Amino acid sequence: MSEKSKINFEDTATAFAHKSTKELKKSHFVFSTMNYPWMVKAGTFFTNSALKLHLPVKGLIKKTLFDQFCGGESFEGSEPRMIQLAESKVKTILDYSVEGEASEEGYDEAVDEAVRVAIYAKQHKSIPFCVIKVSGLGSTKILEKVQKKEKLSESENLKFDRIKQRLDTIVGRAVENDLKFMIDAEESWYQDVIDDMTYDLMIKYNQEKPYVYNTYQLYRHEAFEKMKAGYEFVARNGAFFAAKLVRGAYMEKERARSEEKGYQDPIQPTKEATDKDYNLGLTFAVEHLDEFSLCAGTHNESSCQYLIDLMHQHKINKDDERVYFAQLLGMSDNISFKLSDQGYNVAKYVPYGPVEKVLPYLFRRADENTSIAGQSSREFMLVKKELKRRKS
Repeated sequence: MSEKSKINFEDTATAFAHKSTKELKKSHFVFSTMNYPWMVKAGTFFTNSALKLHLPVKGLIKKTLFDQFCGGESFEGSEPRMIQLAESKVKTILDYSVEGEASEEGYDEAVDEAVRVAIYAKQHKSIPFCVIKVSGLGSTKILEKVQKKEKLSESENLKFDRIKQRLDTIVGRAVENDLKFMIDAEESWYQDVIDDMTYDLMIKYNQEKPYVYNTYQLYRHEAFEKMKAGYEFVARNGAFFAAKLVRGAYMEKERARSEEKGYQDPIQPTKEATDKDYNLGLTFAVEHLDEFSLCAGTHNESSCQYLIDLMHQHKINKDDERVYFAQLLGMSDNISFKLSDQGYNVAKYVPYGPVEKVLPYLFRRADENTSIAGQSSREFMLVKKELKRRKS
C-alpha cells in the first residue's frame, strides 16, 4: 500500500457532510437500538403485531428505520434522496424492495415496475445500474427443479420459459436505455440456474460493452471458481464479462438447510476464508479488466482499500467506468462518501416501496446489523464521533 492510495475511513466530516445534525441524531438512535439483538427481535415482533392489529405505527417506522435505509415509497418519491447523493458524486441503484405476490400476475407486475424504473433511470445520469432478483420473476420451486435436473411438467416448462422471457424483457429495456443491469445472487439450491440464464444474457447483450452483471457471494466456498469459469465461458463466446462481488446474505438459511438435508455446507469454514476469496475475486477482475467489469459490493474497509491498491498498482484511473464500489443506503457512509470525494465511482443501493411492504427488507437490515460482528457498533461509533466533532 502506498501513501498515495491510503484512504482515511475515519474521516467522519466527509462521511456525514450530507447529513444535518438532526438527521445524524436520528441515525444515532437507530444504530444504538441495533446494538442490542434482543431489542431488534422485540421490535420486529411488536411491529408485526401492531400492523396486524392496524395500530398507527407506520409513521414511527417511516421516521426511523425507513428513513435510514430506504429512499422513498416510490422511485419518484426517492428522488430527493437521489439528488442528495448526486450532490456528493454518489450514484444510485434503485432497488424495488417489495416481496411481490408469488403468482404469474405478481411476477408480471414486477416486470412492469422494472421497466418503469429503466425508463425513469434513462432520464437520470446518477442512475448507472438497474437491479433485479430472479425470484421476483417466477417460482423458486421451478428453478430448484431445473437445478436438480428433474423433469418439468408441460405447465412448469411454460412457467420456466416465462421466467426467462421476463428477465430478457427487463434487461433488453435497460440495455436499450444504455443502463447496466445487475442480477442479484440468491440461495444456492437454484443459483446455478440464475448463473446460466445470466451468462446467456451476457452473450446476447455484452457483445459491444458490459451491460449485464452476475453476482457472486464469496462466502460460498465454490463461488470464486464459479466466477472464473463463468468468465472463461462468456469470454469464449466473444462477450464482455461483468460481476458484482459480495460476501453474502443467506448464511444462516444455507447452513440450516444443508444440515437438515444432509449435504455439504456451501459456506466457507471461516470469515478469513471468505475474505481471502473475496480479495482473490477482486484481483482476478482487475487482472482481466480488458474483458471484465467489476462492482465491489462491500461494507468491508479492508477490501475497499485492497481494491484501491490494486487499481493503483495497475495504473487504473479512479473514475474508470469498469470499476465501481457499492454500499447500501444508510450504511458505511464513511466508505461511500470518502471514496466519492476521492474521485472513485460509488453507488448506493437505494431500496424503495410502500413502508408496510418493505418491512421484510428493513427487518433483515436490522437483523444483519446485529449479527455481523461489530457492524452496528461500528456505524454507531462513527455517528457518535461526528456528533461529538460538531459539538466541539
